[in-house]
Amino acid sequence: MRIELTGKKALVTGSSQGIGLAVAAGLAEAGADVVITGRDAAKLRAAADSLDAAGFAGTVTPVAADLSGAAGAHALFEAVPAVDVLVNNLGIFEPRDFFDIDDEEWLRFFEVNVLSGIRTARHYLPGMVENGWGRVVFVSSESALQIPPEMMHYGATKTMQLGVARGLAERMAGTGVTVNSVLPGTTFSEGVSDFVVKMGANAHLSPREQTDAFVKEHRPTSIIQRAVGTEEVANLVVYLSSEQAAATTGSAVSVDGGIRRAIF
Repeated sequence: MRIELTGKKALVTGSSQGIGLAVAAGLAEAGADVVITGRDAAKLRAAADSLDAAGFAGTVTPVAADLSGAAGAHALFEAVPAVDVLVNNLGIFEPRDFFDIDDEEWLRFFEVNVLSGIRTARHYLPGMVENGWGRVVFVSSESALQIPPEMMHYGATKTMQLGVARGLAERMAGTGVTVNSVLPGTTFSEGVSDFVVKMGANAHLSPREQTDAFVKEHRPTSIIQRAVGTEEVANLVVYLSSEQAAATTGSAVSVDGGIRRAIF
């Protein structure tokens, strides 16, 4: 199966590194012209340069914007009025005991992990409906279904993403626009590996080996017994962004290595 997205414009939020950057690469390789976003303009420019150097068929355009607030979202919409594919990847996580999470922190996680995606979907979906074609993918987490007790604020926001995505899919019925979620498990990305390395265990191992060891110890139900690769998550997102995935909508699709012990 060859996925062809030539002529489509895609936006991937939170894409200067990790899953977002891998998704941008996959979409550009399939021919889409991709907009990547992040708060750090220099880091974003370096990410765009790295994708340009790969020689993908699609172009890559960096737009620096802080999507944790309405002002940053408005700046993005001014720069990028319409897209065909929207990947809401922006997200933050941080282990913290429930009794240490104050109201401000709960609101910060909601603003970044949930409301940023609501704002972008609210802006871009009408144009997709008018064109009769569009794809929206929310990058959630297996933590949406198995709330981690050490990160309840993170898990709760990821569950909310699933609710928003399912509701939007039903709202888009019959329009040619699909809305889905993907649920990665522990993924070997800069953020996750930095977190694992800071834990200090297995310091004699490489970051990748430490992350895999973390999965084996703290996510023992993983069937693949290792961290998921960012490109493995990206492959699923790119498929859901394609014409071939036209009959998949309103779904929450796992790419967690089998961590969650469930048939469906």
